[in-house]
Amino acid sequence: MCASVKYGSRGPALIPRMKTKYRIYYITLFSVVLLGLIATGIYYITLFSVVLLGLIATGMFQFWPHSIESSAEWSLDRRSVHDAPLVRIPMSSPIPERGDLSCRMHTCFDVYRCGYNPKNKIKVYIYPLQRFVDEVGVPISSTGLSREYNDLLSAISDSDFYTDDVSRACLFIPSIDVLNQNSLRIRETAQALAMLPRWDKGMNHLLFNMLPGGPPDYNTALDVPRDRALLAGGGFSTWTYRQGYDVSIPVYSPLSVEVDLPERQPGPRRYFILSSQTAIHREYRVELERLKEENGEALLLLDKCSNLSQGLASVRKRCYKGQVYDYPQILQESSFCVVLRGARLGQATLSDVLQAGCVPVIMADSYILPFSEVLDWKRASVVIPEEKLPEMYTILKSIPHRQVEEMQRQARWFWEAYFSSMKAIGMTTLQIINDRIYPYAALTYEEWNNPPVVKWTSVNSPLFLPLIPPRSPGFTAVVLTYDRIESLFRVITEISKVPSLAKLLVVWNNQNKSPPEESLWPKVAVPLKVLRTKENKLSNRFFPFDEIETEAVLAIDDDIIMLTSDELQFGYEVWREFPDRLVGYPGRLHLWDHEMGKWKYESEWTNEVSMVLTGAAFYHKYFNYLYTYKMPGDIKNWVDAHMNCEDIAMNFLVANITGKAPIKVTPRKKFKCPECTAIDGLSLDQTHMVERSECINKFASVFATMPLKVVEHRADPVLYKDDFPEKLKSFPNIGSL
Repeated sequence: MCASVKYGSRGPALIPRMKTKYRIYYITLFSVVLLGLIATGIYYITLFSVVLLGLIATGMFQFWPHSIESSAEWSLDRRSVHDAPLVRIPMSSPIPERGDLSCRMHTCFDVYRCGYNPKNKIKVYIYPLQRFVDEVGVPISSTGLSREYNDLLSAISDSDFYTDDVSRACLFIPSIDVLNQNSLRIRETAQALAMLPRWDKGMNHLLFNMLPGGPPDYNTALDVPRDRALLAGGGFSTWTYRQGYDVSIPVYSPLSVEVDLPERQPGPRRYFILSSQTAIHREYRVELERLKEENGEALLLLDKCSNLSQGLASVRKRCYKGQVYDYPQILQESSFCVVLRGARLGQATLSDVLQAGCVPVIMADSYILPFSEVLDWKRASVVIPEEKLPEMYTILKSIPHRQVEEMQRQARWFWEAYFSSMKAIGMTTLQIINDRIYPYAALTYEEWNNPPVVKWTSVNSPLFLPLIPPRSPGFTAVVLTYDRIESLFRVITEISKVPSLAKLLVVWNNQNKSPPEESLWPKVAVPLKVLRTKENKLSNRFFPFDEIETEAVLAIDDDIIMLTSDELQFGYEVWREFPDRLVGYPGRLHLWDHEMGKWKYESEWTNEVSMVLTGAAFYHKYFNYLYTYKMPGDIKNWVDAHMNCEDIAMNFLVANITGKAPIKVTPRKKFKCPECTAIDGLSLDQTHMVERSECINKFASVFATMPLKVVEHRADPVLYKDDFPEKLKSFPNIGSL
């Protein structure tokens, strides 16, 4: 049965709109022509008519699609499957190769099609919907486009992965539904795939299949010949799964939508073990019955109800000795739920069990668990070899109660995040492929496996950071600038006096003005490089540039001209002792406003600090990577849009990762640029302080916690106030308040 196709708002129009600049141009010309006709009278009608016809023809050319492939993209609000164009497959059409089991991302996937983009997102193109039939008009599929595949394609077309520009696509998804092999004509489906305009032996094509194989052997991968195409399959075994290339996906359960199972709190339940599958092998059934006899009420063994008429009602019922139970509701009454192999390795039962928050006991040798490339199934399931089925009860009894509760909680979250809908399955599949192509921006183990509440509220200390980094490599100074040349040069001159300086990077954030000529820059003894940015964004200062080769980074603004070389050197020495902290000079505080019921930004002098501003601060370059690629929510985009609070965002990030407060260095509190005016200084804008408070509340909402720590602590050189000869002090030139 064919489901009508629903189109999302992101699907572009069938006929591309004229570009704005051309639209204005032609409207203006049409207006001039019409005014000319009115003003000049009948005499010149013929001349103007010729011009008018030429303009109309040119305008039609601009509106008309230039290629069938680019104009008939997957857009979902105009037609159903029945309206899709009919394509006949000649008997002699080529058939793809069976499928190369040796394929890996570096051999059968062209990563160069994906290219570089600032969002580190692959672009996915969906082929136009077509109805493929053989020479006598018989469709290649008995079901056409299933509701599930329709939902999958609709979700992709509504996502950030989607593109309607085939030339920008990294990945191609056919509109040919191969989710269920039982509904396909194998040969004709393969021929249809080979007819796709960009097939190229399946390179960079992705096929989704949940029910592979068929009687009598039930292969564990799609039998349709597919060349080098990637396969997102629901029944992979270790024999057919191409590790690091294919993606193992779950078998979607329709009950995910049809049955509402409210989340149940983890804890002891009525039954210890429950088996609810109806078509398991007789040997497994006999063994389960024996376990039932040994353990009594602790194990509930259900089967198909023989006394109910066939239909929807019987699908949602299970029976034991004449007693009828509602399915899948009964799953919530058990701590552990058995998931045995059936005719196919992948079972929809796994999704039902996870939805119920029941810990799955998976016994299917060689089965590649769904999304196992990124999901840690030890946290949500128990995998037991089939031969150890007789020992199942003993094995499960040895698991501590607290661990069982954690597994129940994790099982339910796995379902919500990755199993609950075709959209969740599709987006997870694309994210896994995306992580392979952009590994430096890939989601971490914690992001894949920790529920959202845990992700941003738990401390995850970067233990790999050294206790005391070596002194010799020094630090890299990164100076963010726009066009304050005189102030910039003074900053560079002062920083160049610091003994531990290894390199100077100037991040030139002005796209409308070129940096000064090389001959005009201050002469310094260390390498100096100017990095021009493509957009004026505050976050550019935290980009993990390849030129940063030291562990320590000094972020400094182009107007911080008051810091002495001694103060900067001392700040670096303090950072070496605390490499997981932000070590900086201007200190700030966040306060809770009880009257307003929200957080407030405070810049007045106090004994307490919870932030140091990155207008002058040392930190480990690892945090550049986290800021650029791992910042939660939309914080990074929000900062760039508002041109404010990138320093507060960095303080939030470091405090959340380490659970530690920043360190303010030296007593200096005044950081003013004498030459800067209100026009130059971003922080002098009247709305600046109000936005700073808004930033704190916004970031606390995204992190779902307040990670900033308040301390009364400042680091100063031991002898900086003592009455000693200056030559005996390591840092004699430390500024006062």
